[in-house]
Amino acid sequence: MNAPFLWIILPILIGGFALMLINEHTTAIFGGSMSLLLAGIALVLPIDEALRLGPLSLKVASTASFLGRTLVLSASEAPLLVMIFGMCALWFFGAEAAGVASRLIPLGLIITSLLVASIAVQPFLFASLLIEMAVLVAVPLLSPLERRPGQGVIRFLIYQTLGMPFILFAGWLLAGVEASPGDLSLTIQSTVMLGLGFAFLLAIFPLYNWIPQLLEESSPYVVGFLLWLLPTIIVIFGMSFLDRYAWLRTSSEVISGLRVVGLLMLVTGGLWAAFQRHFGRLMAYVTIAETGFLLLAVSLAAGTSADLVFLFLIPRGLSLAIWALSLSILRTSDESLRFSSLQGIARTYPLATAGLILATLSNAGFPLLAGFPPRLALWEGLAHESIAAAVWYLVGLIGILVGALRMLAVLVMEKEESPWILKENLVQRGMLAIGILGLFFLGLFPQALGPVIEQMPLMFTHLSR
Repeated sequence: MNAPFLWIILPILIGGFALMLINEHTTAIFGGSMSLLLAGIALVLPIDEALRLGPLSLKVASTASFLGRTLVLSASEAPLLVMIFGMCALWFFGAEAAGVASRLIPLGLIITSLLVASIAVQPFLFASLLIEMAVLVAVPLLSPLERRPGQGVIRFLIYQTLGMPFILFAGWLLAGVEASPGDLSLTIQSTVMLGLGFAFLLAIFPLYNWIPQLLEESSPYVVGFLLWLLPTIIVIFGMSFLDRYAWLRTSSEVISGLRVVGLLMLVTGGLWAAFQRHFGRLMAYVTIAETGFLLLAVSLAAGTSADLVFLFLIPRGLSLAIWALSLSILRTSDESLRFSSLQGIARTYPLATAGLILATLSNAGFPLLAGFPPRLALWEGLAHESIAAAVWYLVGLIGILVGALRMLAVLVMEKEESPWILKENLVQRGMLAIGILGLFFLGLFPQALGPVIEQMPLMFTHLSR
C-alpha cells in the first residue's frame, strides 16, 4: 500500500462510485463519511513508518509510479491531507442542505484528487496539466448538461487554461536557470512567465471578472467549493517554487511584487464589495480579497509566511462554506439574489441570514469570529514590514465590513408586516448551526487548530525556517 493510492487514486474511485448513487441524502452521507475517513487515516496512519497491529506490520510507502511519473506524498504532507479531506467532508455533508450533493460529491472528489496529485507529482511541470484536468472536470459541475454554459463558465475555462502554457514554459526556463544560475536574462524571463501563469490561475487583478459572473450563473455552493479548493492548492503549489528556488524567495522584487498584488486584490475586492447590490457578486469580491490575504501572507519573512498561510486556510474554508450554503438556501426564495428582491428575508430565513452576516463579518476580521486571529496576525506582520501596506490592508477590511453592514440592513429591512417563520428545513438548520458555532469556536479558541497547523509548514524546507 502507498500514500498516492490512498489519497489520489482511491478518492477518484469513490467519486466514480458516488456517480451511481441517486438519492441526495445517501450521496451526502457517503461522500462526507468517505472524506472524513480519508482525513482520519491521514491523521493516525504514519507514512514511511512501520505500524504494528498485533502480529501484523503495516507500512504505507510515500512514493508510487503512475504512467511513467512519480507521485510522492511524504509524512510532512500528512497534516495538509487531513485539512483538505476534513474540509471536503464539511462541504460534502452540507451539500444535501444546498441541494447539490448528487452533482458536487462525485465530481468534487475527482477534482480534489487531481489537485492533491498536482502537489505530489514529480517532475513538478506536470502539476499544471493536473490542475488543467481538474478545471475541465469542474466545467460539468458548474454547468449541468441540460444547460448552456454561461459567460462566467467560459471565461473560467479560458483563463485557467491560459495559465497552463505559462507555467510549462516557466518550468522549461527554470531548468536552464538551474544549469546557468548567472544568466540574468533567463532568470527574468522565467520569473515573468511564472508570474503570468499564476496571475491566470489565481485570477489576479484584472483577470478576476469571471468570478462575479460565475456566482450569478451557477449554484453558489458549487462555486464556493471551487473558490475554496482551487486557490488553496494553487497557493501551496506556488509556495513550492519559492521553497525550491533560493533566488525567487530572496528576490526583493518578487516579494515586493507579491505584496503589491496582494494589496491590490484586497483593496479592489473590499471596495467593490462595499458597493454591490447582488449577494452573489458580494461573495465573489470578498473571495477575491481572500486571495489577497493569502498573497500578503506569502510575501512576509520566510520564517512566518508559511505559518500564516496555513493559519488562514481552515477559517477561510469554514466561512466560505457557511456563506455558500446560506446563499443557496436564499436562492430557493429568489433566484436573482439581488438586494431589492430579498429585503426583509431575515423574517422567513433567520438562520440563513445569520450565517450570511457572520461569515461576512468573519472575512472582515470581526473579533470573536474565526477570521479574526489570522487577519490580526497578518496585519501585525505587515506593520513590521511597511506602515503604508498596513494602512491599505485596513482599507480593504473596512470595505468588506461596509459590505457586510449594507447586507445586514437589507436583510432585516421590513417591507411589510410579516410574521417570523423558519423556512429552513431540519438539515439546513443543523448544518448552519454547526457552521455558526464553528465560527465562534475558532474565534475564541484558535489554538484548537494548533496540532494540525503547526506541522503543515514542515512540508517546505526553507520557508518554514
